[in-house]
Amino acid sequence: MSIVKMKRIRLIALDRDKDELLSGLLHAGCVEIRESAPVSDGEGEPLLRPALSNASQVRGWQNEIRRAVTSLGSYAPQKTGMFPPRDAMAEKDLLSAEALQAALELADKVNGLVKDMNALASRETRLQAEQLSLQPWRDHQLPLEMKGTKTVSVLLGTIPAAADYEALAGALSEAAPATRMICLSTDREQQYLSVISHKANEAEALECLRSYGFGFAQLKELTGTVAENIAALEKETAETSARREELLEEIRSYGPCTKDLQVALDRVQQVLSKEEAKERLQTGGALLYLEGWLEASQSEKLEALLNQFDCAYEITDPDPEEYPEVPVKLKNNCLTRCMNVVTEMYSLPAYDGTDPNPLMFPFFVVFFGMMMADMAYGALMVAAALFVLKKRPKEGARNFMEGVLWCGVSTFVWGALSGGFFGDFIPQLLKVINPASTFAMPALFTPLDDTMAIMIGSLALGCIQIITGMTVSIINKIKAGDFMDALFDEITWWIIIGGIVLAVLGVGSVSGIPVVLVFGILMLVFGGTRNAKGFGKLTKLVGLVYNGVTGYFSDILSYVRLMALMLSGSVIASVFNTLGATFGNVILFVIVAMIGNALNLVLNLLGCYVHTLRLQCLEFFGRFYKEGGRPYRPLAFETNYVDIIKEEN
Repeated sequence: MSIVKMKRIRLIALDRDKDELLSGLLHAGCVEIRESAPVSDGEGEPLLRPALSNASQVRGWQNEIRRAVTSLGSYAPQKTGMFPPRDAMAEKDLLSAEALQAALELADKVNGLVKDMNALASRETRLQAEQLSLQPWRDHQLPLEMKGTKTVSVLLGTIPAAADYEALAGALSEAAPATRMICLSTDREQQYLSVISHKANEAEALECLRSYGFGFAQLKELTGTVAENIAALEKETAETSARREELLEEIRSYGPCTKDLQVALDRVQQVLSKEEAKERLQTGGALLYLEGWLEASQSEKLEALLNQFDCAYEITDPDPEEYPEVPVKLKNNCLTRCMNVVTEMYSLPAYDGTDPNPLMFPFFVVFFGMMMADMAYGALMVAAALFVLKKRPKEGARNFMEGVLWCGVSTFVWGALSGGFFGDFIPQLLKVINPASTFAMPALFTPLDDTMAIMIGSLALGCIQIITGMTVSIINKIKAGDFMDALFDEITWWIIIGGIVLAVLGVGSVSGIPVVLVFGILMLVFGGTRNAKGFGKLTKLVGLVYNGVTGYFSDILSYVRLMALMLSGSVIASVFNTLGATFGNVILFVIVAMIGNALNLVLNLLGCYVHTLRLQCLEFFGRFYKEGGRPYRPLAFETNYVDIIKEEN
């Protein structure tokens, strides 16, 4: 497995062939068009300018269709299941302009109905609010337009609920004897009053009312009685509600069209991809200029396509100084592609770096399985992964679930070796059924009894991974012509570590002197300080020894977490099983044990993934990994709802 080799392409074609050329590149799916700098005539005047496109308009189409899909999902949801099937569709059908236009008209219709329905809902809310505002005045019998007569004034207003109505009535009778006040209703905040006063006493009446917090009612310019207005509002509200329900039913009638609109989203995405690609082209009127990258293995296929147009092109290998610009695509098989999830989360390797997936796959799967180490958990992971994979998920989800599948297999194997099946569920269950049972699961080792052996095994696995990373680093440095760096940065430490082992075993010593160890130390002194001068040699040597010893020691100790998580998962499962067994009832035991194991499974899935990921990204990648790659994004079909049937031109 490796990083896919790329080539640079430069192309000059006729501007009139732009759409047809981009359609061909979309079909080929192997060219990433990059933005190129404007071409000038040497005097600052541009010869070529960025091409114009309709990307903004197409994004508007996309938003309209997406809004219609969202609305139908809210008002007319369709039963599709957790993993809806993806229909297969030919390229020409997906790119059908007529089908896209029909979908845009459908989306416009749905969005119009939703807009009208929302307007009616807002009107209904406003009418209901008006009804509520009139309810306190319902007992006022006079028409609202009647403000009084030649001699009498009719006043409507409110006072605070805390105001003393009886005191106000007494004060009003003294200040304006020819005044009648009625409390129409009260609520938690206000008292609603109708006041009829002789105009000769109106000023005195108002002064008395205001002293109690009186404020005039805000009833707009309504006519007729309050009861008549409420009845009219109720009628209008009912009509509005009925019309809104009609529109809602009409919207729901378009529910079965949701799939068509979703396919239209895929259609418009292809149009948008082409229009966005246009923005990265340079044009000078009659000609257009294109720069980009393509997979080296697709060169012949692309040349066959370009030979159909009146154009000139150049396909070349990138120069080393261009490597930072070259996009990266990883070539992996059905086993290692699941590691793309990890690599992309961390950072893609540089174009001249190393694909870590094949190296990481065995360690990731083994480490994860070792930490989980339970047959039942592994079987559940495998079953869940197979269920999802059967639904043919998209590439990202497929890679993730394949990772779950392989980690589940590893978990089952390690569980078989350690005798774990929901922890000690089976022995505990048999003890609940028969307290005299002494059954124990067959196991090569058990986390609780063989902790020291598991810890040594964890450290051994860590050593193997670290040595693997150092080996890759050595190979990369030798390929790059840096043999001396490989010799003194990695090989020297191998010799020192090997010399320590031989000295401990009493092998390879001459006259009591550990020759291999001494040779390694001399290499460290010479090689590690070869670029330093004077006193700097001493400081450089001290730093190398300190960083080397503490670095390797701490990195190897990090792998103790393999033992720690295996032990913690086994203990938690055992605790819940023991807790369930205290009831002495099989049914209660199963319920408590399953709840506890479900919690343990969820926690372990997260914990084991995080710690396995940490070991790869810190302890392993740090030895050889050169990051900084940019993902390869060619102009190609991107779909969420259909699968493309490839057609040969």
